[in-house]
Amino acid sequence: MTNKTLRNFRIVLWVLVAIAAIGATALYVFQPPKRPLGVTGQEFALTSTKGGTFTQDDLRGTPSLIFFGYTFCPDVCPTTLAETTAWRAQLGLTAEDLRIIFVTVDPERDTAEMVKDYVEGFDTSVIGLVGDEAETDRVKAAFGVFSEKAGDVDSEFYLVNHTALTFLIKGDGSFQGTIAYEENGDTARAKIERLVKG
Repeated sequence: MTNKTLRNFRIVLWVLVAIAAIGATALYVFQPPKRPLGVTGQEFALTSTKGGTFTQDDLRGTPSLIFFGYTFCPDVCPTTLAETTAWRAQLGLTAEDLRIIFVTVDPERDTAEMVKDYVEGFDTSVIGLVGDEAETDRVKAAFGVFSEKAGDVDSEFYLVNHTALTFLIKGDGSFQGTIAYEENGDTARAKIERLVKG
């Protein structure tokens, strides 16, 4: 192979590598985000702080706001629970109109009793859901939720980085949208009103 042929071969190879990289980037940027059960169809089963087991089928019946977090969370989780319960009250809605559901992503520390005490400190109607590690992984996959230990991961005081979206689930159990952490209150309440009205 001559130097010229070798050089042309390398140019072609680098062009192919660049095309592959651009294609991979486009797939990452433009692919639709993961969505909850209404789209993914994945099943899950968790222990409910209201008693019994809560599965994907229990999403049907009443519109819901679902948030993933953990009881040791220093800021995002308490803020979100305070906001969602306040928004529901401000809209004159009850738990029969709109459920608020908190799913722990910290099965290592969060027991059902701890989660029950935690969520009911914001509103006694809030539903807490708890599972073991495998059950937690399944519900995270069903909603496209991410979480991982952070800080001093070998300490009992580790933090957990996690998806901070509130998922809006329609009465038929399908996904409607999300509310971002610290989203404008008027915008969030408007989304909730649309959710409840169906």
